[in-house]
Amino acid sequence: MARYYCNICKVYEYFDEKGDSKNNIPPGTKPEDFPDDWKCPICQADKTHMILDDKKEDSSKGATVSDVMVETLINWGVDTVFGMVGHSNLGLANAFRKQEEKGKLKYIGIRHEGAGAFAASAYGKLTGKPAVCFSIAGPGATNMLTGLWDAKMDRAPILALVGQINAQFLGRGYFQEINLKSAYQAVSAWSQIVLKDSNHAELSALAVKNAILNRDVSSLIFPDEIQVASTTTKSLDPDERITPLDMVPSKDQITTAINLLQKAKKPVIIVGYGAKESMPKIIEFAEKFNIPIITTFKAKGQIPDSHLLACGVLGRSGIPVSVWAMDNADLLLVLGASFSQHTGITDKKLTIQVDYDPNALAKFHKIKSQVLGDIKITMDILMKDVSMSNENLIPQIKEQWEEWKKEKSVRSQKDNKKGLSSAFIFEILNKLTPSNAVIALDVGNNTYSFGRYFECKEQTVLMSGYLGSIGFGYPAAMGAWAATPNRPIIAISGDGGFGQYLAEVTTAVKYNIPIKHILLNNSELGKISLEQKNEDLPVWKTGLHNPNFSKYAENCGALGIRVTKREELEPALKKLFENKGPGMVKIITDSLLT
Repeated sequence: MARYYCNICKVYEYFDEKGDSKNNIPPGTKPEDFPDDWKCPICQADKTHMILDDKKEDSSKGATVSDVMVETLINWGVDTVFGMVGHSNLGLANAFRKQEEKGKLKYIGIRHEGAGAFAASAYGKLTGKPAVCFSIAGPGATNMLTGLWDAKMDRAPILALVGQINAQFLGRGYFQEINLKSAYQAVSAWSQIVLKDSNHAELSALAVKNAILNRDVSSLIFPDEIQVASTTTKSLDPDERITPLDMVPSKDQITTAINLLQKAKKPVIIVGYGAKESMPKIIEFAEKFNIPIITTFKAKGQIPDSHLLACGVLGRSGIPVSVWAMDNADLLLVLGASFSQHTGITDKKLTIQVDYDPNALAKFHKIKSQVLGDIKITMDILMKDVSMSNENLIPQIKEQWEEWKKEKSVRSQKDNKKGLSSAFIFEILNKLTPSNAVIALDVGNNTYSFGRYFECKEQTVLMSGYLGSIGFGYPAAMGAWAATPNRPIIAISGDGGFGQYLAEVTTAVKYNIPIKHILLNNSELGKISLEQKNEDLPVWKTGLHNPNFSKYAENCGALGIRVTKREELEPALKKLFENKGPGMVKIITDSLLT
């Protein structure tokens, strides 16, 4: 693999064994023999500034601590890194480079470490295995903290690998010195500083193991000189090192749940995000006994809205169908949901709660039947042992959906001439969005509108659930692409959220990440304006001054389309979804957008 160094932007470019077919450059070509119009893809410098680096790795130096630890991470299933290379993580970056050149690792160089952490969080939410976010000491490390808290609060596995200044300077007020162990202690379920005499392979293995089993944050802090220290230790693999989490509920708990189910006439299932891996079994159980299924907002898409038993989302982003189903129920079977304020699950109904986390059971109020165990295993037992003669509510569910769709249609037709309404926007998106897409959401009124008006098919929805962090959407789409590169990737955000990490459009262009970005632009932090109005406060400091985002996308090298009229929306979205690379449709929207 040839490696070329640009003397202007200081970035390496790699051509694989076949060369650069796009620019008709055979493998091993000297820079002076590049085509005359060739430009560095990063800074547009001409070929005279390119240097061919054909030096081979010096195998006589042996493995470094970073080599062994990165190889161990890969052995344990880590295959993706989102990071920024800098002066206090060069040894670790070099280990990543070696593995990427071997085809064992995908490294995505982001523009902001916070975006890298959000991307890695989204990767963990989709796959259940950790990706790496990677930074220098000091500001790079602190930039990652928000994304790490997002992963922690949504129970997503993630690895943070952080450079640190040389150990001999610690405690002396050195440039970019902060106490990283202290800074990362609160967010990490497991965190260690890598020392000279550490068992380096074991630390890497434990980092991955803790992230996966705890569904949480693991962090490793690497003093600069340790990264390049030689070592004779070997990497580890995960054989017989991961404990299965197949937790079988107790007989007494199952018996209580069965007795309640068999007495119920109008039970309803409520699924949360924690039930996502068990949905086929849950749907099978619901179909056997004709039990309606409601989802929390975080669980949107876990059952298609077109399913005969689906009643949509409950809570602040919910719809009337779900409220009717819960109000009509005489028993709630709650699977993998938290009962937090936003879920809207009543505490006034007889309830069975199933969860693998004992702290989640009866967390906010008394629960008649608490079942501690794996949801899929629990549903298998209930499927076999329960016999029910409950009422068939499918005709009534259909009627409720018909009424809601009529109401949505009425809202969609309204036009106040101040921008497109959310009901109309999501009506068109319902028609055009690929059924197998991954949809990454930001926060704000745009997100509430998605929950209310978009009807999921087989799409997977990603969001910053419990942290609710603005800016999540676009970086999360990058993580979704890394995790599922063969699925359509869509980001939906408001202008407030997108403004936080808009530089990552250049990352998408650089790596040809085909994110289809729907930007709802109302030049306002609309959710905050609405909250101020609801509190009888004047709307204050929520207005935004924006660039022309569609032109900005074009300047970055992506497709950019601006929509201001209703008749422009459908053609624009069709063009966006047909585009092979990254692109954006910016829609001028009603400032309320709810």
